[in-house]
Amino acid sequence: MVRRNSFRLPRHPASVGLARRRVRDHLADWGHSADDPALADVVLLVSELATNAVRHGPLFEREFEVAVTALADGSCFIEVSDGGVAEPRVRPVADWEETGRGLHLVENIAVAWGVWGRGRYGKTVWALVAATGSS
Repeated sequence: MVRRNSFRLPRHPASVGLARRRVRDHLADWGHSADDPALADVVLLVSELATNAVRHGPLFEREFEVAVTALADGSCFIEVSDGGVAEPRVRPVADWEETGRGLHLVENIAVAWGVWGRGRYGKTVWALVAATGSS
């Protein structure tokens, strides 16, 4: 069975934690075990993508959207949308830098990830996290 939930949150740093909790709760309600490593990966990636939407989204943007889809094979598809048109890119990060590692995490944890342009409505950054035991 495929299940999907989406929600909008204010573009505020406190929303990152709320996004994590809501995604964790939805996945738990759908039968994902709290000790499942894939659940922890999904929550971590939601946190990173929501942080990017809050930090780098356009100043006029009041909200961003988070969607999580639990696929029939146990994998999860994550989407975070905002009104920005700048496409996020993985960049080199020096050891002394305190930020800039989020997309490195996404790239290393997700089976696949990318960006969909939504024209004048911004972009959606997505990531697919495999079910535990899948590759």
